[in-house]
Amino acid sequence: MSIVLAASRKELSRCYPVLVQLRPHLGEAEFLRRVELQAREGYQVAFLEHDGRPVCVAGFRITHNLAWGRFLYVDDLVTDDAARSKGFGQQMMAWLVQHAKGADCDQLHLDSGVHRFGAHRYYLASGMDITAHHFAMKLKE
Repeated sequence: MSIVLAASRKELSRCYPVLVQLRPHLGEAEFLRRVELQAREGYQVAFLEHDGRPVCVAGFRITHNLAWGRFLYVDDLVTDDAARSKGFGQQMMAWLVQHAKGADCDQLHLDSGVHRFGAHRYYLASGMDITAHHFAMKLKE
């Protein structure tokens, strides 16, 4: 098993059945459109394949800001429901950390929905800290 960066629309389409479990509001066409738009701003998709199919997917970007310096931000991280508790998420998190270090990042960040208690336990057990509250305001319906 290895983790690779999705390099084609076909590979992104293969990741969709896993990522839609985190982003169920997106149909495949809209998912592909958004990923391609975000890719222009540095967004990348990494996936771990097991038994011939993606089982863990992470969407991330490397950027800078005043608060954190250079950092890797994980926009999306999900393991297929049928493949949970098999270590795939741990492998992906370790890969993301190594990728961030290799890109000379100072930090790694992610946000997680307030209802995702299992994910929160996992992130805390992985050595992450809860450092902020995230606030949002919808501007369009």
